[in-house]
Amino acid sequence: MDFDPSTLNFNEAGLIPAIAQDAATGEVLMMAWMNAEAIGQTLSTARVTYWSRSRQAFWRKGDTSGHVQELIEMRIDCDRDCLLMQVKQTGAACHTGRRSCFYTLIEDGEEKVTMNVID
Repeated sequence: MDFDPSTLNFNEAGLIPAIAQDAATGEVLMMAWMNAEAIGQTLSTARVTYWSRSRQAFWRKGDTSGHVQELIEMRIDCDRDCLLMQVKQTGAACHTGRRSCFYTLIEDGEEKVTMNVID
């Protein structure tokens, strides 16, 4: 069966959440947004491309930072409203310079930073 991005359930802005997960370790690295064209670019180049809501522009991971995400596999959830991408991550996935965007732990009602910035 051929994949058609128009069969996905995009939100009112034409976007779908996309979760990036390290293909080797299973670590959840980040969540960002994609539109149909970003999905197409990602699938055709194997370089993960997102849609920046703040800049209203495509954002190919690693073009400015060098922290590239190479697509290994893309999956669609059962409701067709979220993507899971297995990626090969080079360097930090988070714009803060950390390996993952999920570095803040809530424990006993307090926030704790669990990950340092990558040097």
